[in-house]
Amino acid sequence: MISRRLKERLGFGSLAICTILAIIPLIGIIGFLIWKGGPAITWEFLTQPPRKFLTEGGIFPAIVGTLGLTLGTIVVALPLGIGTAIYLVEYAKRNFFTTLVRIAIVNLAGVPSVVYGLFGMGLFVLTLNLGRSLVAGALTLGFLTLPVIISTAEEALLSVPDDYRHASLALGATRWQTIRRVVLPAALPSIITGAILGIGRAAGETAPIMFTAAAIYIPSLPRTIFDQVMALPYHLYAVATQIPNVPEPMAYGSAIVLLAIVGGLNLIAVIIRTKMRLKNMR
Repeated sequence: MISRRLKERLGFGSLAICTILAIIPLIGIIGFLIWKGGPAITWEFLTQPPRKFLTEGGIFPAIVGTLGLTLGTIVVALPLGIGTAIYLVEYAKRNFFTTLVRIAIVNLAGVPSVVYGLFGMGLFVLTLNLGRSLVAGALTLGFLTLPVIISTAEEALLSVPDDYRHASLALGATRWQTIRRVVLPAALPSIITGAILGIGRAAGETAPIMFTAAAIYIPSLPRTIFDQVMALPYHLYAVATQIPNVPEPMAYGSAIVLLAIVGGLNLIAVIIRTKMRLKNMR
């Protein structure tokens, strides 16, 4: 008979092996990108516009365009997502309609990004006549991220114990005061973490911005939100598959910068979550 201690050790060992097997591909990908694209990461590459149709120069306009699209996605998706989650959890009754809304949100989270791109082109670019622009791309990415933010925020709000709400109401607070001062602060670390992770995913999407915002070669920065922009995901696709005679390190260097931006967003999520949880524990 196998003792309980041996079973426990075998279980922990199996979990450790699974963790290592999950981390090894990530380390391999990052190492391969650094090996191939590390020589391209220079100050000129990060701060200069492209030249000679992407075969020389840097990627600064693509970095600015990616950050602009990410910021626009936050402005569009975060208030709508959190507001919708608050309504569904705190105000809406449990009935057939809200059940359908929740099913629709879950299904929308699984819709391929290229479908959102076609939707954004049809609605924002053509119907609303925004053209291929920064604002059209941000709106499209905002709608792509919205189901993830709503689901994450709803789960975070549901995880707050009802005792918090009952105690606040018993002390004479209104429902909105209870939500704003008790429920939201308790749920905010999980909401922000999920939101930034969803936005980080949107920052790496190619199909939606291909139809609505991105251009292959624009050496200047956008002047207004109605201008087309370069963006790292589309830039990476272009230099890897569409543009001949592009030095290989430039393509891999662009991938490193895009990975750094997405990783930076994830790091911000971790820092915000940790600080808020420590603050709530005091």
